[in-house]
Amino acid sequence: MTTYSAEPPTDASAESVAPAGVENLLAAFAAIADDLGLDTVLERVIAAACHLVDARFGALGVIGPDRMLSHFITVGLADEEIRRIGPLPTGHGVLGLLITEPHPLRLSDLREHPLAYGFPAGHPQMTSFLGVPLRIHDRIFGNLYLTEKNGGADFSDADEQLVVSLASAAGVAIENSRLFDEASRRTRWLEGGLNAVRELLGEHDGARNDPEILTTHALNASHSILAAVLREFGNKGELMCEAVDGVEIEAFLGRRSHDMGLVNKLPTSLSPVLLSADEIAEVLPGAPAGTIGTALCCRLPGEGDRRFLIIGRAPGAAPFIDVDHEMMRSFASHVSLALELLRVHRQREQEAVFGDRDRIARDLHDLVIQRLFAAGLSIQSLRKYTPDVEALNRISAVTTELDATIRELRDTIYSLRSVPQVTPTFTSTVFSLVADAFDGHDLDPVLQLSGPLDAAVDDERADHVRAVLLEGLSNALRHAEAHAITVTLRARGEHLELRITDDGRGFENPSRSSGLANMKRRAELCDGSLSITSTSGGGTDVRLEIPLAANEGTSPPVSR
Repeated sequence: MTTYSAEPPTDASAESVAPAGVENLLAAFAAIADDLGLDTVLERVIAAACHLVDARFGALGVIGPDRMLSHFITVGLADEEIRRIGPLPTGHGVLGLLITEPHPLRLSDLREHPLAYGFPAGHPQMTSFLGVPLRIHDRIFGNLYLTEKNGGADFSDADEQLVVSLASAAGVAIENSRLFDEASRRTRWLEGGLNAVRELLGEHDGARNDPEILTTHALNASHSILAAVLREFGNKGELMCEAVDGVEIEAFLGRRSHDMGLVNKLPTSLSPVLLSADEIAEVLPGAPAGTIGTALCCRLPGEGDRRFLIIGRAPGAAPFIDVDHEMMRSFASHVSLALELLRVHRQREQEAVFGDRDRIARDLHDLVIQRLFAAGLSIQSLRKYTPDVEALNRISAVTTELDATIRELRDTIYSLRSVPQVTPTFTSTVFSLVADAFDGHDLDPVLQLSGPLDAAVDDERADHVRAVLLEGLSNALRHAEAHAITVTLRARGEHLELRITDDGRGFENPSRSSGLANMKRRAELCDGSLSITSTSGGGTDVRLEIPLAANEGTSPPVSR
């Protein structure tokens, strides 16, 4: 122990405070053990220590993996004083001495210690100092710092003994709180994963798409401020934010990263990795400075485009611990299994439809066409029984009509059999279409999808929507001279809405355009409506709204 004091206390003075000190120590034990919340326990440890030795200021520094102070909790300083002081200590100077030499340290004047750095502007002056390490088993959890004993006296040997005893009890309480905190985190993650799986498999109203479900439950389970699903975009290894929940949604949703090959720098497995500040800026472009302090990222396995789940916390928030890594992996595993079950379920529905198409094609070929062909031969054989010119002309007309019908049937059979057995989802085709449309352009697309699009939109409507989207993007890219183009596609209730907006030059009296006419025709074929709003210099807004088929919009529950 290193002690700097002007006049060490006598044994008599130590004994005189012992009864009151023991009574206060017991009261401090009771106060610390009254709550299992880790943050609350840490604050009560500092408050109890200050009360125990009559200190004006107290602090508790938690030692991080890098052997620096990852958290610094204070008592006795007002919020305005903390703001004026600026960044909190990280473990240099006298505070760092307790990290490298974890033994009690008592100083008569903190400013005179050889390692003293001095105080920043706005920091209250402090002289007397008492520092004690907090141990949990054989590990140093952090350090307890006490300064400015009221009355101007130095901390005594009795004060040190009381604080050392308090630190021993605090170590037990902190360990219990840590275990309780880990158990609570596991419970939240497990409940979040279970709720996400239930919603994915159709036990809820089906008002959201799969990525939206993941982000909502991951946000709640992790106690983060942001959760996002990133999706591979285009063929250059870029990423686009497919869904996001939490803070600054508009700054992230539908926006593309600018780093080519970024998708190959992120995790290739379910095991989460901690992203640095630079990596966060790359994968989440457009975030206001200081929004996200730390983030975890893991891969979501599955067929098709690569996807990643990211959760982020604010600067200064509690760091992600091993339990968060473990439970995020478990969460991703559970939801990935649910997504795979959902994919297989949808594939089986497709295969059932394709099986019906194959059966219809076989029946048309083996039965209908053969009968029509036989009927045509029979009609042609009637020629030898009648010399009437009009009757012969009628026979020729009927046989010609039958030949045309047989050709149309053959085309229909070919189209039925040419449908691929495994088709990409509607949202996948939309992402591909937008990526191809913007390829070679300097503009950054903003693509925002919402609602159960893959479950709600049938193949026929999907074809019409994609055609309108392609025509709208083509017009905007070629003629609008825009700086920003946003595509919004939403499935809400019984309707689907597609909007293509740009901030380009607009128009007032558009010339005749086959493209616009084709877009309106597509809307009419879906019993929907198309509106185009534009002003000169004020951009253009193309809006398509179509009804969804009856009983669509939700996926049937997957049997388990």
